Amino acid sequence: GPSLTTSYVNGTSSTPLLPLTMSQCLDATVQRWPDREALVLQQDGIRKTFAQFQRDVDQVAAGLLALGLEKGDRLGIWGPNIYEWILFQFATAKAGIIMVSLNPAYQLNEVEFTLQKVTCKAVLCPTSFKTQNYCEMLREICPEISTAAGGLIQSSRLPDLRMVIVTDSRQPGMLHIDDVLQAGESRHVKELQELQSKLTAGDPINIQFTSGTTGKPKGATLSHLNIVNNAYFVGLRMGFDKRPEVRVCLSVPMYHCFGSVLGGLCMAVHGVTLVFPSPGFDGRRSLEAIQNEKCTVVYGTPTMFTDMLGQQEANRYDLSSLEAGVMAGSPCPPAIMRKIKTVMKFEEMTIGYGTTENSPVTFLGFPNDNEELKVNTVGCIMPHTEAKVVDPATGETVPLGASGELLIRGPCVMLGYWDEPQKTRDVISQDLWYSTGDTASLNDLGYCRIEGRMKDMIIRGGENIYPAEIEEFLYKHPKVQEVQVVGVKDERLGEQVCACIRLKDGQTSSTEEIRAFCKGQISHFKIPQYVMFVDSYPLTVSGKIKKNELKEAMEKKLGL
Repeated sequence: GPSLTTSYVNGTSSTPLLPLTMSQCLDATVQRWPDREALVLQQDGIRKTFAQFQRDVDQVAAGLLALGLEKGDRLGIWGPNIYEWILFQFATAKAGIIMVSLNPAYQLNEVEFTLQKVTCKAVLCPTSFKTQNYCEMLREICPEISTAAGGLIQSSRLPDLRMVIVTDSRQPGMLHIDDVLQAGESRHVKELQELQSKLTAGDPINIQFTSGTTGKPKGATLSHLNIVNNAYFVGLRMGFDKRPEVRVCLSVPMYHCFGSVLGGLCMAVHGVTLVFPSPGFDGRRSLEAIQNEKCTVVYGTPTMFTDMLGQQEANRYDLSSLEAGVMAGSPCPPAIMRKIKTVMKFEEMTIGYGTTENSPVTFLGFPNDNEELKVNTVGCIMPHTEAKVVDPATGETVPLGASGELLIRGPCVMLGYWDEPQKTRDVISQDLWYSTGDTASLNDLGYCRIEGRMKDMIIRGGENIYPAEIEEFLYKHPKVQEVQVVGVKDERLGEQVCACIRLKDGQTSSTEEIRAFCKGQISHFKIPQYVMFVDSYPLTVSGKIKKNELKEAMEKKLGL
């Protein structure tokens, strides 16, 4: 194309957007390939063809209507990658119920805040997973659950919550998944059919929580149009429409857009098979799944690929079926990129960039891009999407190659933050540009390089962590006078959390004491790996803390 002179790109495309709902996409795929495998859950031994999956989806959707959920109600999904996650993702969409993705690592106050914020009427969860006791935590927030008659809850702390659906056990006052499967009668099936004409592609259908810099999570609200088209154009760029068979090894969590859109929605839109190795990420299980299920594509964050590379060097699985991969979630170290070629032995590694608020992907490489582009950029603008890099002070577009803040415009931009009109206006301008808060630059091919974060966000193994949230929590410790949280370099995870604490006069403390204070109160991945006790912080003339200098000083002290 014409060479660029300014930092603005426009993904013009002759392929129109799909004006379809999630259910319309799934319907079309079921018609086309009823007997093709849609899902394989390796650990649970579950296999579903598209026709079988759709039968389950329709049954659950009718059941949800029968239980009193209505179009526009919110249902939260809280748990790891299990069959019920993707089943309810599509069942809620079919019934016009807005699915709320909850981080399975949330602790009490986080889950209470999010359920309250979007007034969830129902929650789906397993009894527990690893150290997380979901049912117990919900009972702690709503002790009324135990005495709920007929599974209908009336709670003071979560007044909108009516039901908790448990996937794998019978619990007092809660519903079992079987109750939902059996609730729908022929009239509810009819109701579901009649409802279809009332659903439109512009309706909100998914709320994804993203931690704000103020520390409180915000609910990015996405429409069918947002996520259906993101999955559609990602799949086209990956060549899913041209490959004879696409079997995706999906190790990324479904509660992130990467899993729910590039996984779940790509399945519905492109008819790809999703293979889930395990409920939570386990590098060895992922490699077993690639080998046993002959996966052709593998998804992951750089941290996941690092782990898989280590496992592969030790165990040598047969990965000969692999053709391509997608890596996103945080910047990819060049060494990892080169190692994937030699150790996992596939060429077509694609690097992507996005943000929850953009459904998520806005830049994505092409499978056959050269190594230099793959290592130094996050790819090229997506179709129907505009991007520009601006000077944060003036808002003017910077010259090509210069750094500034990355802005995005197009049908990928979210509808807004749920019930936060002011916070929505803070990030989406009147002329509909979304401010990513990321520092970036564009090269003459229109490829984007992400250089850092405007706001010091920490990315630990693909998890976005906002220092303010941890700082706010640590201020509650009686010995803490002042605290600053920074991300420090980490070989495996990209970054680790480091808390720099100024203690009150005459106090002493230890790393162990601070970490113990966090345990069970904030998500495990937010708990500081390093705790450094300091007497002062590097300040600007105006008294603002220079986080970048603090970060460098801590890395030096820790010998990183």
